[in-house]
Amino acid sequence: MTSRRNPEIRQRLKRWENRPEHPPQLLASGKVVRMVGLTLEVAGCELPVGGRCLVESGDHCVEAEVVGFAENRLYLMPVGAVEGITPGARVLPQSGLYRVGVGQGMLGRVIDAAGQPMDGGPAIEVDRWMPLNGREINPLTRPPIRQPLDTGIRALNGLLSIGQGQRIGLMAGSGVGKSVLMGMIARFTAADVVVVGLVGERGREVQEFIRENLGEAGMKKAVVVAAPADLPPLMRLHGALMATTVAEYFRDQGRQVLLLMDSLTRFAQAQREISLAIGEPPATRGYTPSVFAQLPRLVERAGTLDNGGSITGIYTVLAEGDDQQDPIVDAARAILDGHVVLSRSLAEQGVYPAVDVDASISRLMEQIATEAHKQAARQFRRLSSVYQANADLITVGAYQPGSDPQVDEAIRMRPALLDYLRQPMEQACSWRESVQQLQQLFTGTAS
Repeated sequence: MTSRRNPEIRQRLKRWENRPEHPPQLLASGKVVRMVGLTLEVAGCELPVGGRCLVESGDHCVEAEVVGFAENRLYLMPVGAVEGITPGARVLPQSGLYRVGVGQGMLGRVIDAAGQPMDGGPAIEVDRWMPLNGREINPLTRPPIRQPLDTGIRALNGLLSIGQGQRIGLMAGSGVGKSVLMGMIARFTAADVVVVGLVGERGREVQEFIRENLGEAGMKKAVVVAAPADLPPLMRLHGALMATTVAEYFRDQGRQVLLLMDSLTRFAQAQREISLAIGEPPATRGYTPSVFAQLPRLVERAGTLDNGGSITGIYTVLAEGDDQQDPIVDAARAILDGHVVLSRSLAEQGVYPAVDVDASISRLMEQIATEAHKQAARQFRRLSSVYQANADLITVGAYQPGSDPQVDEAIRMRPALLDYLRQPMEQACSWRESVQQLQQLFTGTAS
């Protein structure tokens, strides 16, 4: 049922028809009976959750997705702006669930949450149509993680070793250096493909991240998915799902993929907005139960595959007010394979990246590091922990040298430990160099 007076609707329906894995079948149309916030309540048509439709109002049309239902009414969330929609607007449903096109042509490109180019380049040739929510993978078919990932970051390689296929959180408050560290990891990591998801961040940060953090060399093997903060919550949610879907496409080819997502918190906030809009009651600090159900569904899509491919997922988590007990921070710690905490105190001392080794952990370091490497990392942690436990006494001059040999050693080694953490943003440090320099702190020789 295509409107003759609206060529935009005809064009969108024709684009749907060109999806070989998603054949169209127009169903009975409905109408908008109510709109609350960004939620459209529709009567007269049936669609599954996740289904797509077009809302026609005069010469204006908006694409929308089903996010819930109650009795005989559907709840739709628009993909774009809702201006122009009127009471009784016609709803044209489309059968099947929404899929996105992916392909090799995405390398070196900046795309939106729907997979469309944002960089002014040509249209991307589609090799495959994939569901945004991915597919379930039997956990027993996932190979164990045994290969270390060289991130090019000395503190991560030496003290918080990451394996190929591991999922790890990068947790910090605002202005502590998350984005810069993400850019360093994107440039320096030894991966076949880097997929960057910029979800719910400021629009200007997209251009800055590409130019200043990724650079021309890093962009050649990267795909950037941008869903800035001014987009509707559904598109911000889809930004994270799209980035993961692109990573899955390259992993299915047996490649080693690095997925960087900034940020998991904005993904959770988008899901919260949608859930509250359709009437789901809040549970913890305004977050609804569905938020905590969606987080593991997203991060579990990363990991290893039995074809040799892997997705190493690094997700930034915003600790609002530097609160490490924030519900999203706490949930992320439980579902990820480790977390890296960035310290505001270290940043104020000029230590970048400001990795708080005492508060951070990699749950797979025991499986991927040698015994000598792990021994040196434990020694580093011990001295750092002893110093932090006595920092107040040391700072005010109340500690008397010679009172405790461990504290004396921690004070003596403190400058060397901080120097090990420091790393210029334009300088990479390989896995081998990171381990050697760590061992030299305590033995004077590399082994």
